[in-house]
Amino acid sequence: MPSATDLPRLLPLHHQGLPSWCDRFLAPAGSGDFFASRAWYDTVLAHALPQGSQPLLAVGEDCLLLPLLREGGGRLRSLSTPYTLSWRPLATRKEDIGGAARALGQRLRSEPLVQLDTLDAELPGLDSLLNGMRAAGFLPMTFRHFGNWWQQLEKGTSWAQYLDGRPPPLRATIQRKLARAQRESRFELISCPGAELEAGIQAYEEVRAKSWKPHEPFPAFDAALMRAASRCGALRLGVLRSSCGRALAAQYWVTSGSHAALLKLAHVEAERKASPGTVLTARMIEWLIDQERVAALDLGRGDDAYKPLWVQQRRQRMGVLLANPLRPAGLMAVARQAAGRGRRQALQWIGRRRDENPL
Repeated sequence: MPSATDLPRLLPLHHQGLPSWCDRFLAPAGSGDFFASRAWYDTVLAHALPQGSQPLLAVGEDCLLLPLLREGGGRLRSLSTPYTLSWRPLATRKEDIGGAARALGQRLRSEPLVQLDTLDAELPGLDSLLNGMRAAGFLPMTFRHFGNWWQQLEKGTSWAQYLDGRPPPLRATIQRKLARAQRESRFELISCPGAELEAGIQAYEEVRAKSWKPHEPFPAFDAALMRAASRCGALRLGVLRSSCGRALAAQYWVTSGSHAALLKLAHVEAERKASPGTVLTARMIEWLIDQERVAALDLGRGDDAYKPLWVQQRRQRMGVLLANPLRPAGLMAVARQAAGRGRRQALQWIGRRRDENPL
């Protein structure tokens, strides 16, 4: 780690991964915080960086790290990806975050804007971080980033009880399709490194190539993450094959602590009528509940229409734009937000007046 006399500072990161001295800041395997783990960050650094970007580590005193990315246009933002479900400051002592953030914010004063995203609105220490940045001269402006559908399961919940809680149309579809799948397909679940995993990765890539999914911006990422997650015991890769061995659907989850998160799923579009994706999701959730006794299911980023059918709760991931009003770009960002707020307030006022005075 840099010496105390060199802090705070911005350190360039290499594609090989985080320095070894970062380990005390990172979440250990199985802690329930996979997206703050070495397996996650090392895979992102090696396989999910946009062209022309530079990953950086903002080091605040000896208790705070902010993994950041300088984009090709120069702006600093969180080192997050289209696959990240949560990003957070890496802190060893949460009680000292405010002071460390203030010192770090002073170091970043040459930056007009710093964007932190994929944040849990209830993240412990977030208020201290933002207060420290505010004291350093930044103006924090929040925005809505994406929705995240999930469900906390009551202790001892079985697959049968979970299924009883699904909407009747989905429940009937699952029961009907599972009965047929028992006769016409087979389910594989893979979690360990080795030849079986490599065959599962190949099946996933074949299915994705035949699916409705758009172009993958980082095509090597999924395979690399599955291998990394398998080495730390977090991977749950599911493959649904036809009776002759042809892959029909594939998806992978990561488990950490008692939490299971779905990262990617796909099915062969030509097999859509047989609902292989629905069958595989049901088989995976059945395994996670009955065999692994997970306490929470997380269906990842976005408000896709199918997600509220499988889980019941939605939480909002948020972002914060740290604007330096002493810099032209920072001042413009503040002005844009003020204009947007004024427009929303004006529209609300107009709406109230129309309700009070209908034509």
